[in-house]
Amino acid sequence: MNIFIQIFYQPFLNLLVGIYYFLHFILGSGADMGIAVIIFTVAIRIILMPLTISGDRSEAERYRLSGEVEELKKKFSADPVARDAHVKNLLKANRKIVFVSGLNLAIQTIVALMLWRIFASGLLGEDFHLLYDFVPQPKEAFNLTFLGKYDLTHPNATFNALQSIVILIFEIEVSLFSLFPITRKEMILAQFTLPVGSYIIFSQLPAGKKLFIITTLLFSIVYISIRQIKYWWYRLGRAMDKKTEVVADLPPQSI
Repeated sequence: MNIFIQIFYQPFLNLLVGIYYFLHFILGSGADMGIAVIIFTVAIRIILMPLTISGDRSEAERYRLSGEVEELKKKFSADPVARDAHVKNLLKANRKIVFVSGLNLAIQTIVALMLWRIFASGLLGEDFHLLYDFVPQPKEAFNLTFLGKYDLTHPNATFNALQSIVILIFEIEVSLFSLFPITRKEMILAQFTLPVGSYIIFSQLPAGKKLFIITTLLFSIVYISIRQIKYWWYRLGRAMDKKTEVVADLPPQSI
């Protein structure tokens, strides 16, 4: 727990508080923690961008690996011992893929725990002793609202519904631009079960954490859109190059 606090929780708590005070310096009384959370979320996504890009690059490898695992399960369906041995050897030979997937899951878990503590107790004063000396010490309670209306420390039905809507948009975009075939079952799970399930299961999460999730999803939607545009631009460039090569190879009388 001490390692979690010192390495992860404390730096990000200070980053969020620092952003809040910077906004307070710029906007005065118009600053609130909700705006700070949005900037804080974008900052975290930028910090983790190398890991995001690395995960994208290994996506095809993970897809290939899962296919090979399924083939081994079918091939050795009558011999569980041999099946497990072959799967284990396959995973050993692809440790990098397994490591990146595990690292992504670990980071998501750490961020979830960090945010839960920040909004459950940290910003209410219980963790002010963790603020660094160069960060202004709070002399009054933080404005823990968004746009002066939404209390970030309590559940909010509007944020809950907005989170489900953004999840639906994100999943639709992923299914449209996926490089791999998506089954009907996977599409139903992603575009119906996840938004509805998140609305029910996470309805009691504080609005501050939901604002973080919503901003993260919007960041991902923009990132995927930019990646897809770059891919289309690349395909267009390749098509134009091939067309130029074909024209160049034609005899003069054919042009």
